[in-house]
Amino acid sequence: MWNCLHAWWQMMPKEKRTLANADAAIRQARRDVDFLAVLPAQAAQAVLKTYFQAWKNCWDGRADAPNFKARFRSTLTVDVPQGRDLNIVRVHRRWGMANLPKIGRVRFRWTKDLPVGKHADKDNRITGARLVKDPLGWHIAFRVQSLEPVPEPHQGPETGIDVGITVPLALSDGETYGHGAWLTAREQARLLGLEQRAARRKKHRKPGERTSRRLHHSYDQIAELRAKAKRRASDWQHKTTTKIADTYGTVVVEALTITNMVKSAKGTVDQPGKNVAQKSGLNRSVSGEAWGRTVTMLTYKLARRGGTLAKVPAPNTSRRCSACGFTTPGSRETQALFVCKNPDCGWTGNADHNAARNILHLYRTGHALIPAAGRAVARRARRVKPATAR
Repeated sequence: MWNCLHAWWQMMPKEKRTLANADAAIRQARRDVDFLAVLPAQAAQAVLKTYFQAWKNCWDGRADAPNFKARFRSTLTVDVPQGRDLNIVRVHRRWGMANLPKIGRVRFRWTKDLPVGKHADKDNRITGARLVKDPLGWHIAFRVQSLEPVPEPHQGPETGIDVGITVPLALSDGETYGHGAWLTAREQARLLGLEQRAARRKKHRKPGERTSRRLHHSYDQIAELRAKAKRRASDWQHKTTTKIADTYGTVVVEALTITNMVKSAKGTVDQPGKNVAQKSGLNRSVSGEAWGRTVTMLTYKLARRGGTLAKVPAPNTSRRCSACGFTTPGSRETQALFVCKNPDCGWTGNADHNAARNILHLYRTGHALIPAAGRAVARRARRVKPATAR
């Protein structure tokens, strides 16, 4: 449905790219194309709404222009906009049942309390749902509208957080949060074997030849293991950020531009890069820690508890001595050891702890880039609208 809508958008003149015309085109397509007719009408309307919102995000400079969605590089989702059509019933403690259009009654795992039955009212109710298919199977996500009271100001202390790879989260009070490998040794060995098998099968595939089912099966197994690792990482982030939000009233982090940090170092043909393999491994490690997702979780969890989150400039937070305030070359001797080279100081301590203290010091001295107001993501600068999207 998305690809058909995008093709219609590119084909039509600019003055006819309106919501009414797109709605009429979708209605006609559902009458002419059998597999589109099977899709519930409300789900098709949800695709149309999402598509127009994607163009608005592009025009406002928040995202790139929409494009065609590939079958194997996109998440399969179906929206159920009306919550009253779900008729959710809790069967027992672990399972519930919902009514889905064109499918009927289906059972789902009850993992969180939902406002159904006598627990639902006009201020606390389910407004819709979305079916999502990922490498681990089918999932259903319910949209809940609830009325939450304004939280009281959090009375917890202030803390600075330094993010890293060896030590994922280091706090200014000396607390650290770490994790092990997301996959067990057996799962890592199986993932390596599957990647080698997929490489061998891809090697015998001729250019332009259709991908074999065996190769697709190998890709599905690889995606399943990676999705399992991602789920475990997300679970650790949720538990850790919840604990931090419960403990501290103000959290200060660095304003990192992660997209620039993970850029490739291969360079160009005329000016090839240096240490490309090492930089590639570093990029994978940075992406695997998902620092941006951690900050996003801290943002809304602190806001719910009456806390605040702020960002400070990142330069020199790892090189400045938190005891004397001087920045001297070579003070960070190793990844974990910081030794101040100032003759009048000579402070020695953990490098990540030192950086976290510097981050908190910048906030206390008024260097916060965003006021502590419960949000930490700055909007992108407005860009010129693409000529093809006007």
